[in-house]
Amino acid sequence: QVQLVESGGGLVQAGESLRLSCVASGRTFSSYSMGWFRQAPGKEREFVAAISWSADNIYYADSVKGRFTISRDNAKNTVYLQMNSLKPEDTAVYYCAATRNAATWAWPNKNEYRYWGQGTQVTVSS
Repeated sequence: QVQLVESGGGLVQAGESLRLSCVASGRTFSSYSMGWFRQAPGKEREFVAAISWSADNIYYADSVKGRFTISRDNAKNTVYLQMNSLKPEDTAVYYCAATRNAATWAWPNKNEYRYWGQGTQVTVSS
């Protein structure tokens, strides 16, 4: 069992930055690949980024590549999402999620993730 708690969301202006954190409970955090997803009002939950347990593999959605950086600290049971050059279209609730699937091709599929956090709101004003 893994419980995930996100934090770090807020209201920022376009071009500014935010860093999201996701703290996991449980001793098996390091065995999970971790992903970030987001969901805007009226839209499907979409993949943002994911990272393997060792951080050797990282995968980004095209929409955030070059602006967002995912990282993890297994000693702190925490995964991060550094978001730079934010745009109004990045406005959404951001969720972290955990999967045992180490295949990068599977990471964009939300159905591959077993555990989810409650989400944190990110709002970017123009």
